[in-house]
Amino acid sequence: MSHLVVGVDGGGSKTAVEVADGRGKVLASLTGEGSALRPGESLHSAEVIGGLVRDALTQAGQEETPRLLCVGVAGAGQDAERKALLRALKGQSLAEEVIVTTDAEIALEDAFGDGAGILLIGGTGSVAFGRGPTGTFLRCGGWGPHCGDEGSGAWMGRRILSIVTASHDGREPETRLVGAILTALQLDEVDGLIRWAAHATPRDLAQLAEPAMTLAADGDLRANSLCTMAAEELVVHVRTLARQLFVDERASVPVALAGGMLRRGSFLRRLVEHRLKTAVPGSHLHGDAIDAARGAVKVGRKALATV
Repeated sequence: MSHLVVGVDGGGSKTAVEVADGRGKVLASLTGEGSALRPGESLHSAEVIGGLVRDALTQAGQEETPRLLCVGVAGAGQDAERKALLRALKGQSLAEEVIVTTDAEIALEDAFGDGAGILLIGGTGSVAFGRGPTGTFLRCGGWGPHCGDEGSGAWMGRRILSIVTASHDGREPETRLVGAILTALQLDEVDGLIRWAAHATPRDLAQLAEPAMTLAADGDLRANSLCTMAAEELVVHVRTLARQLFVDERASVPVALAGGMLRRGSFLRRLVEHRLKTAVPGSHLHGDAIDAARGAVKVGRKALATV
């Protein structure tokens, strides 16, 4: 019987895959395009994940069918979408057993294991998950690009477009965001944003956040104010869960940060870390980088241990 476990972290902008042996040793890892679950698009997510899993197994030099595939994917909090993805993945015969859960659950596993803590994910979308000292599990945010995702890359992208067009009109002060966004999108005129935005996905919008963070760090006041607003929105997620799970925000609260927008060294992460000190005084940050694909492997190995 195979002892291989494959872990997948499916986000809006990228998908990460890790292949591990029975002891948890990583044999191969790779990343590819995003595979977040969108309503009615489970087959597309399954195709992306399936292709990357097969590539990872080839990279690891493994021809045997893995014992278990654990997939944590953004959008799996909706039961119907999760079940549809599970059926599609099982149909590809990628592993003897398949588990589909949320991207937050696998990241929470890597950050805290079975312990208490709050995980804030800021990527294309945004969400916070927490587990309290009594084991209570709660979510805050994660309502998707049309209803929420405050502070996320896509949320920032939508506001960046408004800032650029308003500045172009003269409704807002001049900002270097105008030139930076046109350069990033390879457009000559602001009018070109109309056609681009009409076809932009949340992932496309999130890519606009990078030049905004660069300008904010370089002193552009409008870009800085947008990043500050995004940080405030993200921190509110943590403060809300701290009050619900740990009595109040002054209690000792382990906090971990994950997602592309909150990667180590990013301007937004620095703002979030600074704001947490006052908004959630009891917070203490998890020191290690969070690897959600590694967390998926851990979840998979735990599942096998209970069989």
